Amino acid sequence: MKQRLSKLSIGAIVLLLLSGCWDARELNELAIAVAYGIDKREGEYLVTAQVVNPGEIEEAGGKTTPVTVYQESADTLLEGFRRLTTIAPRKIYGSHLRILVIGEELAKEGIGEVIDLLSRDPEIRNDFYIVVSKEAYAGDVLQVLTSLETIPANKLYASLETSEKTWAPTMTVTLDQLSRQLMEAGMEPMLTGVEVIGDVSVGESKENVAHIEPQTQLQYHGTAVFNKDALVGWLNDSESKGVHYAIDRVKSTVVVVPCGEEGKIGIELIDTKAELKAKAINNHPRGTIDLQVEGKVSDVECSHLDLSKKSTIEDLEKKTEENIKNKIQDALKVTQEEFQSDLFGFGKAIHRSSPDYWKTVKKEWDQQYKDLPVKVTVDVTISRTGTIGNSPLKEIEENRQE
Repeated sequence: MKQRLSKLSIGAIVLLLLSGCWDARELNELAIAVAYGIDKREGEYLVTAQVVNPGEIEEAGGKTTPVTVYQESADTLLEGFRRLTTIAPRKIYGSHLRILVIGEELAKEGIGEVIDLLSRDPEIRNDFYIVVSKEAYAGDVLQVLTSLETIPANKLYASLETSEKTWAPTMTVTLDQLSRQLMEAGMEPMLTGVEVIGDVSVGESKENVAHIEPQTQLQYHGTAVFNKDALVGWLNDSESKGVHYAIDRVKSTVVVVPCGEEGKIGIELIDTKAELKAKAINNHPRGTIDLQVEGKVSDVECSHLDLSKKSTIEDLEKKTEENIKNKIQDALKVTQEEFQSDLFGFGKAIHRSSPDYWKTVKKEWDQQYKDLPVKVTVDVTISRTGTIGNSPLKEIEENRQE
């Protein structure tokens, strides 16, 4: 009897395992969203979903666009997402989200509710990137068709990753990273800005990508500065670089320095290591930024420059150090004086080094940060001059004069 019951139990367990996922959904019942845009208009949330048209992706030169955009407005975010079902023929599925664009006006009011809702959604993974639309609605950004990458969300995702690695003013931020920044004290969040270059009405038609150079394009520009969860201003590309140097987020970039009355020389940075510290001495906070940089000569416009001389390399190193230091100091100035927003994380550093002092200033750190003295040290080593020594410009110029 016991043996028979044991066999029946095993059989029941096997049947349960073979029954499949109880919450499985067929692909042809879903609309795959690759981008969300969230705006605030006239007191309501405007939710935009960019959804893939699978048939158009498979068939090159299809009759319709590779993506479809659905929009709905509502009093709450969840209501807005649910109301999308009134115009979309399928349930919109966000598990494959690549990019979230937050409108500038909404960002000024605060993004806490947006992050809270998305963090609670079990269908949404946290590996997509978050950006802020600059001088444009997030919905307008998602209307623009792009070339090379037929799905605009993929273009935004790939462009942000690539520019972060090779240019430096931009940076990738995922949902879990932003959530931690919003909850942590001592370092304010920042997000890369995206702009619509051209007319949105032109950008949403297939004609836009029929030209060699699209008439309307999406471009990353500037950094959105937050205090708590509200947007308080923007950094330009130079200031953004300054912050990223200090927090060790620069993988590679180019520094342009003068090498004559009109000429310039490009130094490609191939390795940067930053160390940011802060501590309280006699109840007075102090900050330091130490940056070690390795670079190589990549672009020479000055025919007279002799790169074989040690003095020439030392002069270029000094100019590169000055360029980087100025960017960091400019970023410090604008975040302290104009925004009073600690993007660098000096507050976090003080929390680690001087926890007792931090308890006394935590609630008023914005004011403390405004007057924080910071010492910046930059050490640049130019280790390479390229595959050739001196520039051929001098010889070319001499030949022309003969």
